[in-house]
This record gives sequence, structure tokens and C-alpha cells, in this order.
Amino acid sequence: MSTTKTLSTAEARRDTAIDSAVEVFARTGYLGTPVAAVAEHARISTAYVFKLFPSKESLFVAALDRCFDRIVDALEAGAHAETVDQSPTGILDAMGAAYAELIADRSLIMLQVHAQSATTVPEIAAALRAGLERVTEFASTRSGASDAAVQRFLAYGQLCHLIVTAGIDGSEGHWAEVVSAGISHPSPR
Repeated sequence: MSTTKTLSTAEARRDTAIDSAVEVFARTGYLGTPVAAVAEHARISTAYVFKLFPSKESLFVAALDRCFDRIVDALEAGAHAETVDQSPTGILDAMGAAYAELIADRSLIMLQVHAQSATTVPEIAAALRAGLERVTEFASTRSGASDAAVQRFLAYGQLCHLIVTAGIDGSEGHWAEVVSAGISHPSPR
């Protein structure tokens, strides 16, 4: 007897719409993306997307939640893969390396950037704070690191965002060397 769960058509389309929303909102942002663009990417009618998500805000929030799901999953995979250094620092370093690999998919990092720029929308601001809370609590609990170490981990992650989104890795000059010293990221996918 199989215990595999089969998704209903609505559940499958909901997942497809969310995955498409991650990609499309990451390219053109919350304000610049009509729901019709997400629907087209997902190959679902706009009306059906609105049946699944009653507003553009709820669709963006679902995409942002999916983004943070992927981040927490990557952090867990990184921590789990670390077999040599189980210290709080070792676990945070492993999580950071896993996150660096994850953001080679620029859609996840750009969705976060667009969420930060859309915090005037209360639902998006709340979802962004909830996602950051999840990441912070997970990093703290899973690593056992001090609050100060977790804060440095998060700050370093934000610096990585800046380096990747601004293309500082490829920039010349002392300023770029200062900002990106000792930090490398996989090539974007």
C-alpha cells in the first residue's frame, strides 16, 4: 500500500503559482508585476490565480514565505552536512556556505530585496519580519551560538546580499576590495 500523497489540482496549481510568483516578482518587483504576469508564467488563468490568492499582496506574501522556507531548508542542510566542526561557529559557517549556494539562484535574493522595498504594504512588512524571525530563531537554536554571533551571521548575510545584487565581486577599486574581502559567491544561475 502506497503512502504517497497526491496533490489535488488546486494544490498543484497553488504550488505552481507560488513558484512562478517567486521568479516573476524577483524580476520586476511587487509594484512592477501584475498578477497576470505571474499567471502567464504559471500557465494558469489570471482569474484562477485570484481564486487561489484573493489579492496581489497575498500572492507576494506566499512567494516570500516560500523563499524563507527555502532559506531555512538550506540552513538546515548546511548545518546537517557539517560533520567536522559542530561548534556554534562551525554550524553558522556551514549554514552561511549553504546560503551562499542557495542565492546563486538570484530569484530568491531579489525577492527579498523587493520585499524590503515594499514594506509600506503592511502584509509584506509583516511577512518579511516573520521570515527574518524564522531565520534568526532557526540559526540561533540550531547553532547554539550567542545572540551576538547570530547578529554577526545575519549582518554578514546582508553584506553578501549587497555584494551579489550590486555586482561588487566584479568591480575594481579599493572600495570593492574592502567591501568584498574574504567573501566569494557561486556564479549566478
